[in-house]
Amino acid sequence: MFRAVARIMRTPDLRRKIGFTLGIIALFRLGSFIPAPFVDYQNVQACLAGNQGTSGLYELVNLFSGGALLQLSVFALGIMPYITSSIIVQLLRVVIPHFDTLYKEGQSGQAKLTQYTRYLTIALGVLQSTTLITVARSGALFGSSGIAECSQLITNDAWYAVMLMVVTMTAGTGLIMWMGELITERGIGNGMSLLIFTSIAARFPTALWSIAQSRSFEIFLLVIAVGLIIMALVVFVEQSQRRIPVQYAKRMVGRRTYGGNNTYIPIKVNMAGVVPVIFASSLLYLPALVAQFNQPSDGTAPPAWVSWVQANLTSGDNPLYMVLYFALIVGFTYFYVAITFNPEEVADNMKKYGGFIPGIRAGRPTAEYLDYVLTRVTLPGALYLGIIALIPLIALATVGANQNFPFGGASILIIVGVGLETVKQIDSQLQQRHYEGLLR
Repeated sequence: MFRAVARIMRTPDLRRKIGFTLGIIALFRLGSFIPAPFVDYQNVQACLAGNQGTSGLYELVNLFSGGALLQLSVFALGIMPYITSSIIVQLLRVVIPHFDTLYKEGQSGQAKLTQYTRYLTIALGVLQSTTLITVARSGALFGSSGIAECSQLITNDAWYAVMLMVVTMTAGTGLIMWMGELITERGIGNGMSLLIFTSIAARFPTALWSIAQSRSFEIFLLVIAVGLIIMALVVFVEQSQRRIPVQYAKRMVGRRTYGGNNTYIPIKVNMAGVVPVIFASSLLYLPALVAQFNQPSDGTAPPAWVSWVQANLTSGDNPLYMVLYFALIVGFTYFYVAITFNPEEVADNMKKYGGFIPGIRAGRPTAEYLDYVLTRVTLPGALYLGIIALIPLIALATVGANQNFPFGGASILIIVGVGLETVKQIDSQLQQRHYEGLLR
């Protein structure tokens, strides 16, 4: 391992790429601590110190922003608007034929879809920053923490001050998006994924230390041991795939012979990635958001449905919340896999180039076979995602961790996925130059 790191340092091109990536990551983390205009930094820090966890409404966005959301920094929105817009554009391929046509056009069509994603990211940045500032002005950002400073986070309520804050946070989102694209172009790995990785990894020490302070050092060591086991199991499942063999018949084009080789179609156990967890979390936050804005301002008792939502759908340790969360993740896993992997399209492409699955006729029988295999493989993947997503909620009820518990949910999936992909890219770069990879 140390020899591989030494080879990286001796390779000028690879050393420059890794240095550029680390520099952008450092700037990204720096922006997470710079407060936005007209934000009372001392009051925000007092609320953070007296509030161990978020109110259950913003923990996902706060997790993906590396804690910048609750600090009301210039990078408060983090990469979340870009993630949301990317998912929306991908889902629109099913609804709008023009988007699907652009996707099939190749590089030019992909460039247009990327441009649409950028425009949508800025629009979502304006919407989310406006919502965040509105919640901060109302004093509900940290929930019912009982701290007086939490209702005085904004020093100026004038319209121009609010507009300047919205513009600053939206510009921060655009800057993060540009940084991610710079890493993809000039650095190593996928830029957006690495920025998300950095945001989540930055909260690991704080989350673990809070467990050590609230419980004991023995519980802290137990959590570390369980976390390592979970990480090893996640790596095993993320690398697992069902390989469907495909053979290509030989064909003559002029005087040349093409085809005749054997390959396979890899169907991963977790083909949906972390998207179903994000879908389920966002959908479960909507009732809590609606209930929060329907609280009576005169101090009277809230309506019955508001009380029921606050009692059952805002706390992760509630059994009903856990059951709904698990069921939504399983359902969204099947939904997202059905959108991203089209068996009929794969079967048509195989038939066009003379490919077939041994023992299965080309055309519709191949599509039905692929759909059958995909359905069977997706079931353990969906159950795996649901169990991983429930780990932070179980930790919340047992060891007193907050809902940003690092070894579970979206955190561990993104950490493992991005880490494996980045290591593979570094390994391929080393093999091109030294004929020996990063790991043996």
